[in-house]
Amino acid sequence: MKETILLVDDEKEIIRLMEIYLRNEGYDLLTASDGLEALELLESHPVHLIILDVMMPRLDGLEACMRIREERDTPIIMLSAKSEDMDKISGLSIGADDYVTKPFNPLELLARVKSQLRRYNRYINNTSQAPAPDEIVIDDLVIHTAMHKVTVDQREIKLTPREFEVLKLLALHRGIVLSMDKIYEEVWKEPYIESKNTVMVHIRRLREKIELDPQNPRYIKTVWGIGYKIEAQ
Repeated sequence: MKETILLVDDEKEIIRLMEIYLRNEGYDLLTASDGLEALELLESHPVHLIILDVMMPRLDGLEACMRIREERDTPIIMLSAKSEDMDKISGLSIGADDYVTKPFNPLELLARVKSQLRRYNRYINNTSQAPAPDEIVIDDLVIHTAMHKVTVDQREIKLTPREFEVLKLLALHRGIVLSMDKIYEEVWKEPYIESKNTVMVHIRRLREKIELDPQNPRYIKTVWGIGYKIEAQ
């Protein structure tokens, strides 16, 4: 079965250029010119990867990414003319998997598409791990693994799929310090290569959502120079 790419950009030249490269590699392609059109297409078409521009009319890429992450774990590559580190961190912190700065080499973007699809396919096809318990309770924090739901003091917390997997991984290994490379390889299902910021951003976002005081975390502890852990009971 052909994999379908959703390319979202208001620049017609980029749409035409990447359509040539993606179709030549055997991918089916859907296109949209803004975030609202992209969300509508996702409701009616199966999509395996999304290429999402940041600056667009009606609904920009960052807001569209946040809405997509509320329901889907589909790989997202952000496109933007901005190259500052904070812009990249913003994209990653709301759930993007990769970030490409315009202008870009089409062959580089194509390589990143293939890499993200390999990573995601390994992730969804991985059945070697033992099933997690249906419910993990850590004081007032409850992780409902089957429903992909998290509550703190009986209040539901909205997590992206990646955030949920990071939290579940730490909870299943309580009392064990997990390095950033271990977290990355277990959650993203890809060798850890200069992906320190990705893990750090997801930990920071998790703390902002589940901790009363993210600066003095109760659940996710930092072990300086090594990694992160949730204390054993």
